[in-house]
Amino acid sequence: MSKQKSESTGRIAVIGERELVIGYRLLGMDDTFIVSKEDANKTLQELFSSAKFGLIIVSEFISNLLPKTFRAKIEASIEPLVLFMPSLQGNIQEESIAVLAKRVLGINIQGS
Repeated sequence: MSKQKSESTGRIAVIGERELVIGYRLLGMDDTFIVSKEDANKTLQELFSSAKFGLIIVSEFISNLLPKTFRAKIEASIEPLVLFMPSLQGNIQEESIAVLAKRVLGINIQGS
C-alpha cells in the first residue's frame, strides 16, 4: 500500500449545504466544505481525486447535480468511500439497508 493511501485512511471530508456541514463542524471536523449548486461538482471531484480522504460524506442534493459517469465512478469506489447523506431540506429519502450493503460491501441482503 502506498504511503499516500495509508495517510488518507483516517481522514474524513464533508461536503454539502450549510445545515449539514455546520453539524459536522460542531463535532470538531476540520475538512468541511459548504458548497453551492454551481461549485458542488467541481469541489467533489477535487476532493475525490486528491487521495487525501478515506471517507467523503456528501449531501444527497449534490448527487443529483453530478454527471452520470462521475456518479457511477464514486458509487463504485471504496477508497475513498463516498456516502450520500439525506438532505436536511425538502423530501428526505433514505437508502435502504440492502441497497447500502450492496453498494458499500458488495453483498446482497435478502429478506425472508
